[in-house]
Amino acid sequence: MLTEDEKHLIEHVWEKVLEHQEDFGAEALERMFCVYPSTKTYFPHFDLHHDSEQIRHHGKKVVGALGDAVRHLDNLSATLSELSNLHAYNLRVDPVNFKLLSHCFQVVLGVHLGREYTPQVHVAYDKFLAAVSAVLAEKYR
Repeated sequence: MLTEDEKHLIEHVWEKVLEHQEDFGAEALERMFCVYPSTKTYFPHFDLHHDSEQIRHHGKKVVGALGDAVRHLDNLSATLSELSNLHAYNLRVDPVNFKLLSHCFQVVLGVHLGREYTPQVHVAYDKFLAAVSAVLAEKYR
């Protein structure tokens, strides 16, 4: 899946994400709700306005889960198993939404990291987030 160089890039960039977890997570969710309005259906009880406390809190949870994945790049299935169960069996989220949120998160990284978001970082995060999405969708099969 990921080369050693890609793993190092992911971990290096993640250090910058840690400083802005809530902001980056909220921005990714807001982008997803704006660009893909159908994703709002999973959050009928949320205040979906810009900078709402609910979006900020959930964004921090999303980035926290990604952080767990970054810390366990070689064992994503076990690391994300409980989260996969929750989304598949309890929340019944359409797995395509994981890919949509991944795309929005990459846009946030690109915007905030600027020149540090090199093509190599982009490829590494694309592969990483695709793997996370695949693991989260495992329970749907």
